Amino acid sequence: MIFIEVEEKFRDLISGELLREAAQKALQIDSLEELPSLSIKITGDQEIRHLNSAYRDIDKATDVLSFEADYYDPDLESRYLGDVVISYSKAAGQAEKRGHPVVSELQLLVIHGVLHLLGYDHGSAEEKSTMWMIQEQALDALGLDIKVEDED
Repeated sequence: MIFIEVEEKFRDLISGELLREAAQKALQIDSLEELPSLSIKITGDQEIRHLNSAYRDIDKATDVLSFEADYYDPDLESRYLGDVVISYSKAAGQAEKRGHPVVSELQLLVIHGVLHLLGYDHGSAEEKSTMWMIQEQALDALGLDIKVEDED
């Protein structure tokens, strides 16, 4: 099950179903036997800055954070991967800079965050190459032609 929480001030700006679909594409790319559960939260810069400071000791807003949990949840009867938190404000700015709709940027960030929950990273050139390839496959599956050069 994919849980979607959108902060009230952004609810009219994004469809939770499009976020859910992006997460599902990322999960399907990894060829899991059973789809795990996770949550996605769309928030603003203030909350994501607080989380980034508290958990990464970086006192600034960022576009997406992933909090891996990876445990079996008996209530959900599935593996719970963790939480993806996205700043709508950062997504909107990046979408404008990259020249595509905000919803496309949010879908990209959902995919990126879910891939982190699955254990992918971009700390080295090899890891980044692998993660970007999988990310691109998920974007293609959604029909989105977004090429990301620098997303770190």
